[in-house]
Amino acid sequence: MMKQYGQFYIDGAWVDPVSSRPFELVNPATEEVFATVALGSPEDVDRAVTAARRAFGSFGRTTPAERIELLESIISVYEKRSGELMAALTEEMGAPVSLKQQCGAGLASLRQAVETLKGYEFETRLGVNIIQREPIGVAGLITPWNWPAQLICNKISSAFAAGCTVVVKPSEFTPVDAIVIAEILHEAGVPAGVFNLVNGDGPGVGNAISSHEDIDIVSFTGSTRAGILVAEAAAKTVKRVAQELGGKSANLILPDADLRAAAHYNVSRGFSNSGQSCHSPTRILVHEDQLAELEGYLRDYAAEIRVGDPTDPATTHGPVVNRAQFDRIQSYIETGVKEGGRIIVGGPGRPEGLERGFFVRPTIFSDITRDMTIAREEIFGMVTAILTYGTVEEAIDIANDTKYGLGAYVFGADRDQALDVCRRMKAGRVFYNGAPANTVAPMGGYKQSGNGREMGVFGMEEFLEIKAIIGFD
Repeated sequence: MMKQYGQFYIDGAWVDPVSSRPFELVNPATEEVFATVALGSPEDVDRAVTAARRAFGSFGRTTPAERIELLESIISVYEKRSGELMAALTEEMGAPVSLKQQCGAGLASLRQAVETLKGYEFETRLGVNIIQREPIGVAGLITPWNWPAQLICNKISSAFAAGCTVVVKPSEFTPVDAIVIAEILHEAGVPAGVFNLVNGDGPGVGNAISSHEDIDIVSFTGSTRAGILVAEAAAKTVKRVAQELGGKSANLILPDADLRAAAHYNVSRGFSNSGQSCHSPTRILVHEDQLAELEGYLRDYAAEIRVGDPTDPATTHGPVVNRAQFDRIQSYIETGVKEGGRIIVGGPGRPEGLERGFFVRPTIFSDITRDMTIAREEIFGMVTAILTYGTVEEAIDIANDTKYGLGAYVFGADRDQALDVCRRMKAGRVFYNGAPANTVAPMGGYKQSGNGREMGVFGMEEFLEIKAIIGFD
């Protein structure tokens, strides 16, 4: 029997929409419809914002200790229901059950919010002034489909830690995990109105959140194109806008680097989540004398990838989220060939033996120059481009020659040289020798990769207003 998700979570209860239309959810591994979800309207957003504003009157005055207690309750229920949450992610966006990070990353952000709160001072002295940091108010949170549970948790953990109430709109392609998260928050005892969920698309619900005069901040994660629309809608009410947008991250492999380690990391990190990650290292920069050796290592590690049924524990990579994304990736592969790229791994079409589902062949291009389309535009799939350089200065120039600035990666044996290169990367996060990401470090971008930061202290401070109290020396 097909599942139906026809209600929204508003003011502590599941309620029928004021106005809605059905939207079919397609399992990307089977291409079969498995459920329908109601897409809401501006009237539903109004209802949710009213509840959030009312709840902010009390929640905004809670103590850090009270918010820590609430977050710890959420963590406890999240842990208990993580299996159910992972199953939703597998069905709606094709995350393989082996990719535990899809579920675990959200838990990590909730735990980090607790640690951040424990050591944070909301009131400090600056000369003869008192500096007070207080919650900004009602937050509109708009999240994408690629890391849906993590990104909802990133935002709500920081908002709750700050004392803000929220209205959440997940991607219409991945609403089921958001519904499970709403149930988790309800069970954990989140007060009515503090968390509100309205499913919908960008024009119907996203725009209503961005432009709503009673929302104080919009935190958006998604494409640069959509981020511009959010900022334009928000401008009329002069609200704060925090955005994490697109990326075209470079992996700069210095001549003294461990090429094998760099290749292994690039395949592992770049193709994780079927390449649907804005931080993915999609441009590999290697010295021209080391190209052939690097290509060999990349072929070896790419051969270890197992694309297939996401419910099979042996599968390492599932499908991409939908047909539109599949077609987009195929188009970029075709463009790469037309512009003179040489495919060393993969190519167009589905992997052998997979006739249905939005499965993509892991693809690596060589002989790519910086002006080619696949070296400049975000593809959001398992497509990587290798570019060569002659000098380190040239490599840095190529790495920074992009409108994006979300992530960068540097491999090298000489730590002093590598650190100098890291400092010169125009990106919000720079990873050295494959260091793992963590929730303490701020996440966000330069240039058209957005503004503002998520995670840890910097993430929470996006949801805080700063007040100077003068005269109490």
